[in-house]
Amino acid sequence: MSTSRIEISWRTIVFTILFILFLQFLLLVKDLIFSLFIAFIIVSALRPAVNYLVKKRFPRSLSIIVIYLIFLAIIISILILIIPPLLIESTNLFKSLPAIIQMTLPKLPPYVSLNSLTQYLPNVTTQLVDVLQKIFSNTVFLLTTLVFSFYLLMEENVVARISQKILDDKETRWVVLIFDRAEKRMNSWFWGQAALMLTIGIMSFIGLTAINIRYTLALAVLAGLLEVVPNIGPILSWVPAFLIGISQSYVLGLSTIALYIVIQLLENHIIVPLVMRKAVGLSPLITLMALIIGGTLAGVMGVLLSVPTTLFVGTILIEILRERKIR
Repeated sequence: MSTSRIEISWRTIVFTILFILFLQFLLLVKDLIFSLFIAFIIVSALRPAVNYLVKKRFPRSLSIIVIYLIFLAIIISILILIIPPLLIESTNLFKSLPAIIQMTLPKLPPYVSLNSLTQYLPNVTTQLVDVLQKIFSNTVFLLTTLVFSFYLLMEENVVARISQKILDDKETRWVVLIFDRAEKRMNSWFWGQAALMLTIGIMSFIGLTAINIRYTLALAVLAGLLEVVPNIGPILSWVPAFLIGISQSYVLGLSTIALYIVIQLLENHIIVPLVMRKAVGLSPLITLMALIIGGTLAGVMGVLLSVPTTLFVGTILIEILRERKIR
């Protein structure tokens, strides 16, 4: 009986060790990678406006400063407009949540203790404060990302210059081509996602106001924000709205479900095909897989960046296959 031996070369062992060390290094600097990737998305979104001003004979530096200040002003204005009333409504909502659950589910099974279910809910307001403190503690991350994005806008052809130091001319042109096409896809995704979130938020606000439900602004903002999580986010957004609606009356609870079904149908059949499908071009199955992988590897940030990361990686794979066909 012959026995087969598996031989492993030193080159394979060294490569495996270096690859594992490289993965460990990526985990250590994952915040830096997230910051650079978000900066790349911001640059992709703002560069067309900068190029437009440059074509109108504005100085490039001035064009970048003007566009960047407008971008920051829009973001800050939205936060100032939304956050104060949103905090008030969210705090009231969390305080009222135990009573809402008691009114909504008056007859729980005997083995479920309502006290144990709701004893932690009054502390949600305190937890919300902790979340806000964590947000402020991440100011360095936000500022770093903004500095990176501003630098990438100011530095023209930065990818080409870096690539030329380690690659030949042909490979440099290929890398620049990949980044250009990835940048266009990031631009389409960013503005498409922003338009989708704004549209769903406004539709939810109008619909919830029309049926006279409480905490309208908080629920509408939640519906808009959850649009950044494809497929799953829109489904999750109706749960708190239903609980609040049914705590007021059963008719209002059913009306809330009907409203979210109508919004979901409009989103799937009209809004998404017009706004996002051409911009993203990902099937629901690939999107769901990307969400699961992103959440497993990097938590909430991985979920939020799963779709743009998939678009970026997909662009690289498409260009690799295209290059092989040419060869």
